[in-house]
Amino acid sequence: MRGLLGISLAMIAALPALSEEGLRALRSRGELIGWEAVGRVELQGKGYCTGALIATDLVLTAAHCVYDEDGAIIPPERIRFQAGYVSGSSLAERGVDRVVAEDGFVPSTDGRIATNMMRHDIALLRLDFPITVSEANPFALYDSPQAGDRISVLSYGKGRSEHLSWQRECAILERQGGLMSFDCNITYGSSGAPVFARYGNRVRILSLVSAMGQDREGRKVGYGMELPAIVSRLKARMRGQGLATVRGGSGAKRITVGGARKTSGAKFLRVD
Repeated sequence: MRGLLGISLAMIAALPALSEEGLRALRSRGELIGWEAVGRVELQGKGYCTGALIATDLVLTAAHCVYDEDGAIIPPERIRFQAGYVSGSSLAERGVDRVVAEDGFVPSTDGRIATNMMRHDIALLRLDFPITVSEANPFALYDSPQAGDRISVLSYGKGRSEHLSWQRECAILERQGGLMSFDCNITYGSSGAPVFARYGNRVRILSLVSAMGQDREGRKVGYGMELPAIVSRLKARMRGQGLATVRGGSGAKRITVGGARKTSGAKFLRVD
């Protein structure tokens, strides 16, 4: 099987907008019950990605979200996490005091991401003050993905940036070499969004949205990575067992990843 590494992909900018079919807007606190730990990762107040709590003080998101146009980490003090964000308010909001990105990830400066970078496109943010479990219950990770598994995605995105959009059911298309593709409805701003798989009566995070492209059959697909091994390494570094805190220089700027700047500020990558 040629699989993911042999897929012929188009640039995201060349793809038509995905249909909103199959998405449920979560606009009230009642609709957010169980999903409070998903939120917006605000970057200097000018752009955003999606992230999710995996501990009371740790947010999981895509690595490319935390780099600026010069390939430097955005300083933690310029990043905020807004759990359960809806229309300008959050169930809980915290600053960030540390950012750790996967060693193998090399940031893009042209809005493109190579296939071999997607498996490393993971970052952890440490909050400056924990969010209590009563405010937002963190998600555990799921480590047994299979092609054909039914999955779901919650994300913010261009045109739906003021509330979470929930696609209750989509599917893994292919899985190979630590990567997977899925047919979920994603767009700019969905970077870092959690891809969920059901585990008993609960859901766990299976992957993160890294990029969007087109496969050899012409299907519009999203791409993500396997998480457990890399997240374990990042947690060890966050505890001080690895490299020191990763910080950018003063004056770091946020860009919209994905080609030309987007007025929405939503970050995303296209597959190279």
